[in-house]
Amino acid sequence: MRPLEGITVVTLEHAIAAPFATRQLADLGARVIKIERPGSGDFARGYDKRTRGMASHFVWTNRSKESLTLDVKHPLANGVLHRLLAEADVLVQNLAPGAAARLGLSHDALEKIHPRLIVCDISGYGDDGPYTEKKAYDLLIQSEAGFLSITGTPEVPCKAGNSAADIAAGMYAYSSILAALIERGKTGKGRRIEISMLEAMAEWMSYPLYYSIDDQPPPGRTGASHATIYPYGPFKVGAGETVSTVMLGLQNEREWVVFCVQVLLRPELAQDERFAGNAQRQTHRDELAEIIETVFSQLDAAILVERLDAADIANARVNDMAALWRHPQLAARDRWRTIDSPVGALPALLPPGMSASDDPRMDAVPALGEHTQAILAELDLSDADIRQLQTEGAI
Repeated sequence: MRPLEGITVVTLEHAIAAPFATRQLADLGARVIKIERPGSGDFARGYDKRTRGMASHFVWTNRSKESLTLDVKHPLANGVLHRLLAEADVLVQNLAPGAAARLGLSHDALEKIHPRLIVCDISGYGDDGPYTEKKAYDLLIQSEAGFLSITGTPEVPCKAGNSAADIAAGMYAYSSILAALIERGKTGKGRRIEISMLEAMAEWMSYPLYYSIDDQPPPGRTGASHATIYPYGPFKVGAGETVSTVMLGLQNEREWVVFCVQVLLRPELAQDERFAGNAQRQTHRDELAEIIETVFSQLDAAILVERLDAADIANARVNDMAALWRHPQLAARDRWRTIDSPVGALPALLPPGMSASDDPRMDAVPALGEHTQAILAELDLSDADIRQLQTEGAI
């Protein structure tokens, strides 16, 4: 039995934050009914066509769900929604600010009718304060949360290459829903969960926040290098046409000594006062970089990695997406599965935390409205009721 088998989640969701949270609930066995706008659906369906004709974001965040098309603003939709919620355990929504309340789907309104229902509201900035009504896309939240101020190069700030703010909010929604289900098992009562993308991302920014407390200078933008630890980051290896990049990181003084002796083959550097401790290495970063680059220019990547591994110094390849698809560690641990979709079979990774012997729910990515008729029939709507919904454009 999967952990969330028997749990039903109704979700009015789009884009990434809420769909990412509910897909993980589906991974654990929950039934997730995704309500989509008739005709167009979740607008993330149209982000691109890179996954064999489907949108990459949508494929990632929507497997194992049932798609019900319903115009939630239509007068006939309210009855359908409440029939769904009568049997549901969780309602998740990341509609525009205030939209759920206008539809009568606030926790205050619902708890009188469905006291066991857990309601999770995801928004950009929360439901009060001066920013409540502002639109909040991933890049904008990364910017407001200060992420761009510490990411990139000294000349150019950069966003994260993935949807970091959406992912942060989705993860806190997911874990908070799991906690609320445990709590309900003890009290019998649902609760409201409010997730703000800004607050989620601000939590992820807490190291640079504390580093710059009391108006101290914040960490600088240092590209892929660590802002406060050195050497820690990408280093060029080889020369001419054989140049490649290896990522490495030192965390303590024991590793620094080993790095000097076994990797650089320069044991005297371990006693050099310019590099005695991380603070000193930061101060003399340019001088140390020149020494390291001189040694590395005389090696190739294979020899350097061999030395780093022998010295137990952390290192990694700078992979691209093609290399990640073929990563030998993922293959060795049997992490890939195949899921179905409207465009046929697609590869998908096992959810983190589940072993190759587990049986997570990894069902198909749904076509728009694929489950509408079946769900409405399950709610005991008559054929005449369903025809009326169709005639009036409510589904």
